[in-house]
Amino acid sequence: MRDDVLDALVGKLSTARKVRLLTGATTWRTAAEEAVGLREMVFSDGPAGVRGESWDERDTSVLLPSASALGATWDERLLRELGGLLASEAVRKGVDVVLAPTLNLHRTPLGGRHFECYAEDPELTARTGAALIRGIQEHGVAATAKHFVANDSETDRLHVDVRLSERALHEVYLAPFAAAVEAGVWLVMAGYNGVGGTTMTAHPLLSDPLKGAWGFDGVAVSDWAAVRTARETARAALDLAMPGPRGPWAAELLRAVEDGRVPEAALDDKVRRLLRLADRVGALGEPGRRRPATPPAAVRRLLRRAVAAGTVLVRNEDVLPLDPNALATVAVLGAHAAAPRLQGGGSAGVFPARAVTPLDGIRAHLRGRARVIHAPGPSPDPPPAPLDPGRCADPRTGEPGVLLRCLDAEGRELSAERRLSGRQLEPGLPAGAHTVEISALLRPETTGAWTFGVGGFGRLTLSVDGRTVLDEVRPRDTDDPAVVHVTPPLRTVRAHLAEGRAVHLVASRELAPGTGRATVVVAAPPARDPESALAEAVAAARGADAVIVVVGTTEHDETEGRDRTDLSLGRRQDDLVRAVAAVHPRTVAVVNSGGPVELPWRDEVGALLLAWFPGQEAGGGLADVLFGRAEPGGRLPTTWAASLADAPVTSTRPVGGRLDYAEGLHIGYRAWLRSGNRPAYWFGHGLGYTTWAYERVEAPGRIARDEPLTVRVTLRNTGRRAGREVVQVYLARPGSAVERPVRWLAGYATASAAPGRRTTVEVAVAPRALRHWCPGGGGWRTEPGPYRIVVGRSAGAPEWEGETVVGGSEPPPP
Repeated sequence: MRDDVLDALVGKLSTARKVRLLTGATTWRTAAEEAVGLREMVFSDGPAGVRGESWDERDTSVLLPSASALGATWDERLLRELGGLLASEAVRKGVDVVLAPTLNLHRTPLGGRHFECYAEDPELTARTGAALIRGIQEHGVAATAKHFVANDSETDRLHVDVRLSERALHEVYLAPFAAAVEAGVWLVMAGYNGVGGTTMTAHPLLSDPLKGAWGFDGVAVSDWAAVRTARETARAALDLAMPGPRGPWAAELLRAVEDGRVPEAALDDKVRRLLRLADRVGALGEPGRRRPATPPAAVRRLLRRAVAAGTVLVRNEDVLPLDPNALATVAVLGAHAAAPRLQGGGSAGVFPARAVTPLDGIRAHLRGRARVIHAPGPSPDPPPAPLDPGRCADPRTGEPGVLLRCLDAEGRELSAERRLSGRQLEPGLPAGAHTVEISALLRPETTGAWTFGVGGFGRLTLSVDGRTVLDEVRPRDTDDPAVVHVTPPLRTVRAHLAEGRAVHLVASRELAPGTGRATVVVAAPPARDPESALAEAVAAARGADAVIVVVGTTEHDETEGRDRTDLSLGRRQDDLVRAVAAVHPRTVAVVNSGGPVELPWRDEVGALLLAWFPGQEAGGGLADVLFGRAEPGGRLPTTWAASLADAPVTSTRPVGGRLDYAEGLHIGYRAWLRSGNRPAYWFGHGLGYTTWAYERVEAPGRIARDEPLTVRVTLRNTGRRAGREVVQVYLARPGSAVERPVRWLAGYATASAAPGRRTTVEVAVAPRALRHWCPGGGGWRTEPGPYRIVVGRSAGAPEWEGETVVGGSEPPPP
């Protein structure tokens, strides 16, 4: 829509009506305005799937692999397809704006939200995020680049003030957002954190470079509840404060405009941007055509392909792929094989309609060919799971699930319904609601001390067959919405149950102002003796033709709202892998985590796959890789340390409210190269099922300043099957007049070829890859002189080195 048409629409609105449009009408909707033909726009969390407006386990969503898994694909075409799938899901759910992608970086392996970010490198993150954005928006659904900017850890995330150099800010942390704007993103979300003493919702960076140098013409939206003051944020370039309807902008912004503290022109610009967004998503005037729903079979095929594409093979001693025809018995070991983590914890969570576990996928592939036995081994000590239909029934009807009731202050029932989960984050609250109650008939399958728990704030109670086992008050001790509304703390107790004897559980929490309404009821059977569980797994491994052991993190480890304190999988899981590898050296280990973990046994197994949080089609995609239907297509998007003590950048905890990015430009593989230490696995590392020879590299010996650089690489597939290689080009500038990384990723391309065949790929290196930021107003500069070109299979495995000279003199700073 033309700017003059938008101006005319803005002119029809009073100041009060303009202000009303700039605060959410609800948690997930913007306000409508009949005078200009504007309907409400619906927002939804989005990185792993499109949940919609409610946390309701009955309203299912497609679940994608985690962002770290998608970063591992190094495949922009696939990301664009997955963006289209998110758009299709948004249309199905009536959503206009998807809150994805997350463009923050894997600055440290301890980042708690590692799984929701693509990579440690700004170039890989930029290209991956831009591809997803294009895939979403080409179907009339808006994408949102978040969290602007330097929002790379979770500790004290609501208030942390990040301190970093101008060069690190522009060359590293802003770079993916600049690429998102270049890709045409329609929204950018300002994070909770501050940078350099100013909170991001009021930061000058929203004006420039975002809306100034970059020319962003979309909406700058706050993270939910990140706007805490009216005048400072309104005078900045923030456009939309979410959620609503109550918030700092609602009444205070109107007064600020009327008394001249916020110019009317600034208000008009915000409204104009909001209307432009509405026009783009079909919420202004006549709605446009949007992508139809993707057929379920096509969804499953795409997600299964994505699982294989992101799975990284980091070790293979001629073990994979497994030959199904040579197998009579396969041992599938580990608790994660039957109950994997498919997604990370926090606000991005969705409810998939179906989930294929690794055990399911392997059994399906080998059905009619080989016997598959499963031994979970010692428990990795996950948090107790919420009540579910497999173990519980509604005490009134006997149907699988739980009974959810809302009661008034006298205990009278106001509403009641059967639900499928003991995790109720947004129970409907009728007028007068005082207490949320969840009850169920639990059918214990094991005799012993069961663990029960209730999550939430306020007064919590729990009874078992009429006997009260918990009654206490849990005061709210955090402002973090991810904790209050999504992962409230659990209070657990134990009670002895007898196998087969059903018990009646009744849990309640009293509602109090400011404590949300999330109520979680969990139950877990007594853990098996670790020694006998380990012995059972070892016996299964000893008698099998192939062993696949799946280990991973738990919800204690990786979730929104807190950072990790270590990278260990725990002694029990490490002991499991070591013990089965000792009796079966061709053991295949599969790691189910969103980010790096320590693997002290990595050289003891025959093959090692990193599967990330793989989404709903986890088992099918993993089986495709294990049995050779698909190649493990992933390459590491982040460097994996052998141990946390080796990692060069680990700080996540602010000191005096400040988090200092003292490492500057040197995060990830850059920091490893600078330190001279070797990690377990370099950024970019990943093996396929074939081998490659880099036979010829051609690069220009000289280029003009601001001229793109093209590197031509000829490879030959020297293996016995077709495959895919990710050709990576790094730059270096020895003797530079400014500080530089030892080398940095400048471009990449993928090569595919049949056995014995050659192929040539061109890696385009944009002029920005040679530029550096000149602080103090100097802006972007390109230093003339020689640059090293390094072509390799990872940041630590060069295959070829050459040189190009950048000509022309650098202009003096202004």
